[in-house]
Amino acid sequence: MSVIKIEKNLNLFYKDYGSGKPVIFVHGWVISSHSWEYLMDDICKAGFRCITYDQRGCGRSDQPWDGYNCGTLADDLAAIINQLDLNELTLVGHSLGCAVITQYLAHYGEARVSRAVYMGTISPYPNPDPTLASSLMAAIKADTPAYVRSLADGFFDLSGEGNTVSKEMTGWTVSIVLQGSLRASMEMTRLVFNNDQEDELKKINIPVLLLHGDKDVSSPLDFTAVPTHQLLRNSKLKVMANQPHGMYISQAAMLSPEIIDFINIDEISPIAVS
Repeated sequence: MSVIKIEKNLNLFYKDYGSGKPVIFVHGWVISSHSWEYLMDDICKAGFRCITYDQRGCGRSDQPWDGYNCGTLADDLAAIINQLDLNELTLVGHSLGCAVITQYLAHYGEARVSRAVYMGTISPYPNPDPTLASSLMAAIKADTPAYVRSLADGFFDLSGEGNTVSKEMTGWTVSIVLQGSLRASMEMTRLVFNNDQEDELKKINIPVLLLHGDKDVSSPLDFTAVPTHQLLRNSKLKVMANQPHGMYISQAAMLSPEIIDFINIDEISPIAVS
C-alpha cells in the first residue's frame, strides 16, 4: 500500500497512475480516492500522470482526532506535492476538495501549479442557515450509515427523469464514504458550513475551470459556483445541464474531455461563462 508520511503519527494513502504532466485529484466530504477511478482512467489514457489520495480521516489514510480544517488539509496537500516533487501541476477538486485547493493556492502560492478544476465547489461562503450544520451532525452521530444513504438520492439525482445510476453504483459510493471515521464525518460537515474563502479566492491568478451541475442540491449553483467564478480573476464556469453533485462519478465520460481540453489549452478568458 502506498502511503506518504505527513506527520509523526499520520500517513496518507495515495494512488499514482500513468506518466506525463501531473494531475492531483482532491476528494470532498469523507468520500475517498476510489471515487476518482472513472475520471482518472480516462485522463491517464490521455497521457497524464494521475495522483489521488485519501484525506486524513478518510478511506485508507490514518484517522487522527484533529486537523479537519482547511489550513491543515491544505498542509496535507502541500506535503504530498512537495514529497512527490510535482511541478506544472493541475489540481482537480470536488466539493470540499475545492476548498482545500483554494486554501493551498492562497497560502502556498502557484509556483508548482499551472491550473485548477473545481467541480461542485462549496465555496465561497458559509451556509446561511446556522442550524443546519448542527442538525446534520446530530444525524451523523445518531446513525451514520442511514445518514449517508439518505444523501444518495440528491448526490446522484436518483429520482430524476432518465437517471441511469445503478443501485450497485449507489451502494458502492455509500460504502466508500463509510470508510471514513465518525470524527472526520462530523468535523468535515462543520467545515463545510463554516468556511468563508472570499479573500482566498481573490488571491488566485492561475486559470480555473468550474464545472457545476444545474441539479446540484448539495452545492446550489447560484450560491457556490457563480460567486466563486466572480471572485476568481481567471476562470470559466461551465454549467452542466441536468447534472447533480455526484456527476464526476456517474458522468466521468462526459467530464473527462472537458478536463483534458482545459489542461491542454494555453489560456482562458477571465470572464467566460458557458
